Amino acid sequence: MSEVEVQQLVEMGATHAQARAALKQYKDVMQAAERFFEGKFDHIKDEDVEMSSSRASPARDKVPRPATPSDDEDMDDAEDQDEDEDDDDDGGDYVDYDSDFGEMNGITATSGAGNVDVDPYSGIFFSKDRKEEVIEIDEIPETIVIHETNESVPLVTQGQWMKGCPEGGEQSFLFSLYSQLSTDATPCPHDCGASISRNKGDFFALHANFTTYIDRLRSRVTKICPRCHSKMCLACGEPVSIDHEKHAASREDPLFHCSNLQGVILGVGLIMLDQLYSQQVLDSDDLGVRTAKKRKPDGSNVDGDDEDSMYYGPGKKAKSSSGIGYDGDATEDNTGQLKALANQRSKDEKISKLMSSIRVYLPNLNREGGGRTSDYLVHPTALAHLRRRFNHICSSLLRNDSLADMSDRSVLYFELLEWLETVSNHEALASMMAMPIMVVASVKSVVAKNNQARERTIVYEGSSGPRELLEGIAIQARAALKGLEGNKVVEPTPEELTEEQKRMTVDAKEKAEEEITSITSDENMKLLRFCRRILATVSAIDRSLRDTKGDAFVERLHASLPNISSSADVTQYRVEAGASQDAIEHAYSEWATRVRFEYCDLTVPTAGQDDDVTPHYKFFYDNEARMLANSDIPKRSLAIAKELAILTTNLPVSWGSSIFLRVDETRVDVIKALITGPEGTPYHNGCYLFDIFLGPSYNQSPPNVKYMTTNGGKYRFNPNLYADGKVCLSLLGTWQGPGWVSGKSTLLQVLISIQSMILCDEPYLNEPGWATGSGTPASQAYSANVRRMVVRTAMLGNLKNPPEPFAEVIQTHFRLKANSIIAQLDEWLSKDDGKSTAPDGAAYSGVTINKADSSGSSNGFAKDIEELKGLLKSLGD
Repeated sequence: MSEVEVQQLVEMGATHAQARAALKQYKDVMQAAERFFEGKFDHIKDEDVEMSSSRASPARDKVPRPATPSDDEDMDDAEDQDEDEDDDDDGGDYVDYDSDFGEMNGITATSGAGNVDVDPYSGIFFSKDRKEEVIEIDEIPETIVIHETNESVPLVTQGQWMKGCPEGGEQSFLFSLYSQLSTDATPCPHDCGASISRNKGDFFALHANFTTYIDRLRSRVTKICPRCHSKMCLACGEPVSIDHEKHAASREDPLFHCSNLQGVILGVGLIMLDQLYSQQVLDSDDLGVRTAKKRKPDGSNVDGDDEDSMYYGPGKKAKSSSGIGYDGDATEDNTGQLKALANQRSKDEKISKLMSSIRVYLPNLNREGGGRTSDYLVHPTALAHLRRRFNHICSSLLRNDSLADMSDRSVLYFELLEWLETVSNHEALASMMAMPIMVVASVKSVVAKNNQARERTIVYEGSSGPRELLEGIAIQARAALKGLEGNKVVEPTPEELTEEQKRMTVDAKEKAEEEITSITSDENMKLLRFCRRILATVSAIDRSLRDTKGDAFVERLHASLPNISSSADVTQYRVEAGASQDAIEHAYSEWATRVRFEYCDLTVPTAGQDDDVTPHYKFFYDNEARMLANSDIPKRSLAIAKELAILTTNLPVSWGSSIFLRVDETRVDVIKALITGPEGTPYHNGCYLFDIFLGPSYNQSPPNVKYMTTNGGKYRFNPNLYADGKVCLSLLGTWQGPGWVSGKSTLLQVLISIQSMILCDEPYLNEPGWATGSGTPASQAYSANVRRMVVRTAMLGNLKNPPEPFAEVIQTHFRLKANSIIAQLDEWLSKDDGKSTAPDGAAYSGVTINKADSSGSSNGFAKDIEELKGLLKSLGD
């Protein structure tokens, strides 16, 4: 016996004495574990107090287990030699890739008095920048004829079984299990000399459904020796004891007999799941069913689709010359939509049912009736199967950027959440929650070999792990809950409540919740329950990770998760002198991603007592907001909830242009937006503010939007941005053309339309009468005039007197981009035509303007630039 085997049994609850006695009598650790669970060694006591103390210690406090058994231990038993050699080949015991023991990053995890505390889990939090090249082989599949049905069924090929990005010694474990279960016979474990036949098709047949596979495997896995008539397990070759079988009806299933069965069932089941899910996605694409897409932090789509296809519909593009709004159909043809949704629901139910069936065989110590043998002695391929197969589906589903779509597909997402909770609850699997998911980045080559196999070089790249992806959904869920809660009224509370007051407060809150539930629509409640389930799952996963992995693991994990931060928390974003442009742009994008969406207090502080407790707000639509105080409009609340869920994680941010949003923490219909001018336009790097109110009929009708960067109502920056703050956009109903589509259009579309279609490269063309004047002197003069207004108001004015609540955003924006903006200002000054700044650029439509103002001096552009440069340089001090 080896110390590794003893330690494995100790972790299952045996004492050292019991572990040694079991291994002495039963040479295989699997068989020894089974006998221990049956109570055969309960009479054996600990050899001394020290061993008892050692057994009681948590796994993470134990002395690190050696990665590979010693040579002497390898020779303990001839029957174990081949298995030990397999371990030697991969360089470590299978628990190594769980990173619980041994040396990680050159540091040995230790604990106890006099030892320095270190993070024992640092090794698994490797960078998402990791890239791996893997050679994969597609073989021509074999088939087997099922005699009972005379049906020909394909078998899992070795290449199919091994497919995926390897981690640690996974390949050797996968190969070993596949090879072992593909052999034609196994000897009787009672040494009677008989040989029991087995078939590759018993374990690796890809039946039409998983239930058929399980039923057939269950009927064939227990065999009777033809010579000694004893029972044995066909998967591990070990005896099935009489004592074991006595309680089979009440507790045991032959498919839980050993970890080999766990490994093969999970492997085959997840291959079936992967095939079903991939086919469903292909079918949806063929039918033209659009699925929600996740956007990168820079605002681009993950799957490479251009921005127009996401926001303007497939095959449509923004009209660069009109600038009047969202180019969508006001009357949309919904033919077939309900059929497509029903089809999607049917597919989701099939996938969910298969996932539920496979989940039964995941290692789970909390299953009904207690843990089984394979729950304690997890097969080393279990984590490999999950990483290679389940993570593909997990990543795809959690990248959905529409909480509403997820809620509509809750039958599938609820099952996904069950999987994540189960995985996080077992120490052998929990590390997967923090490990980056390796996704296919490219297929570099395809080579035919002897007309039998195709060899491909696959490049895998790291991406966000399951817990990180789930946090993105949790952020949306929290935002949606704020929207579903409706308008909150700030109620003054006494500094100290009596017990009676506390009781009355609790009763009032419970009554209010009951009333809200009674008047809330079914659709609202559906989304409400879904959001609560997501957040409950997040809490359950984190709680399980603390129990199985410890506080250091969870703290390190949380530090890597996306979050909605306060601007004050990210003032540390700075760039060192001499930093590369790539480093500067990365820092800017990281900062902008963290602060793009925040809740804040937008109310106006009141002095003294006021009979009217309804607060005022620091924005244009104060009266409209106050009129809706205490209102409860379920349909509007649902629309706002869905809107907030999208906005929290999908506002586009990039070095070129970003959108920032601030939402009142108690009135989620009160919103302020800041858009930085896009690169390549006369608006570049200026900060443009908008006040937004989601009115009583939102989103049956569009939001109210007011442009605020007008130099006190003097400057008209664009034919579509009036000096009085009016925003001309067909999407808002303020201009002719395709308008707001009830229940479909969103605030995000409005913001992106302003960003891309109004703040454009040639604003002169946004005036319908001038649409053919591209490149004309009048157009050039209009852009030059815009640049002068931008520097004076959208840059210098905002930097000198930053408007609330964007002071930190504006200052950081200019600080991080100072050098770039200084170079931009020099270019703008060289292109200036020397004309006076006209409050309305329409003056340049054909009227000649003198290059000097009324005082005979220059137009003041150079002076404004010089002052702005001084402020930019001071920001870095």
